[in-house]
Amino acid sequence: MALPPAVLHISSHILSQLSKVTTRPLFVALQGPQGSGKSFLTDLVRSHLSAPPYSLNVIVLSIDDLYLTHEGLLSLAHQHPDNPLWRGRGQPGTHDVELGLNVLKSLKEGKKGIELPRFDKSLFNGEGDRLPLDGTGTIVNPPVDVFIMEGWFMGFYPVSSQELQTRWEGIWAQECRLLNLDDAVIGTKDDITAVNEALKGYVEMWEYFDSFVKVASSPIYGSSFSMIYKWRLEQEHHMKAHNRGKGMTDEAVKLFVDRYIPGYVFFGDGIFKRHVGLWTEDEDVTNIAASPRWLGRSLRIVIDEKREILNVEKF
Repeated sequence: MALPPAVLHISSHILSQLSKVTTRPLFVALQGPQGSGKSFLTDLVRSHLSAPPYSLNVIVLSIDDLYLTHEGLLSLAHQHPDNPLWRGRGQPGTHDVELGLNVLKSLKEGKKGIELPRFDKSLFNGEGDRLPLDGTGTIVNPPVDVFIMEGWFMGFYPVSSQELQTRWEGIWAQECRLLNLDDAVIGTKDDITAVNEALKGYVEMWEYFDSFVKVASSPIYGSSFSMIYKWRLEQEHHMKAHNRGKGMTDEAVKLFVDRYIPGYVFFGDGIFKRHVGLWTEDEDVTNIAASPRWLGRSLRIVIDEKREILNVEKF
């Protein structure tokens, strides 16, 4: 079976970056919106590069596997009862960042017997729980050639209070009108500010990554994010067609995607930017670099509504 062109582009990019580094593993972040096929592409890239003639040791982890335990997610929601963005998993703030840093540090140091975290989304009636690190998960031993972490907000950067206010009054107000967003679902400015603060804790993880692959959608129907709804609805319909109709209604899918739109609007373009001057002197930014390490060593793949490639460019 022929591989999707995107897999070949990503694989070629990773190989080109691998030839430029002297230490292993090469840390690659992969970001794409819900329904874009990022997990599917990542798995195919791993299979392709693990097979001859490359025969590389490629390790993949989803940022979803770093979610807090079920008890931790309940505790977060209890501590912030008025913030709808933290009612359940998904947003920055709902992950065990320290666990993620330990995995990244252990891989970088070439430690043996690293067990990768796992989150089972089927537990607790779909609320999910992180499984214990008891030796039953994937065990990683060196040498590791490539480590890929994928997720919907990989590489998203926090913004300054001033920038958050500017976006709240500008592009956010516009997207709320275009997508018919409800504050009861996507939160108030204070709720988004809380997520912004939590996102600062993730930047230390981002600093491990040498290269970045961004899967981007082309806008349709006016909003830059309308494609995400279409893709996510397709996923749900496909699943329900194969499990006797178990899953979310179309209305529930809309509400599900709504919760993620603030992340794209407020933080998504941080992947491409230098961040000098984005924070005021009174903000704690000791762990925020001037710019992402991956700038100049990354790939952006733009796809249409059928997930066909429209453009491939380096950044």
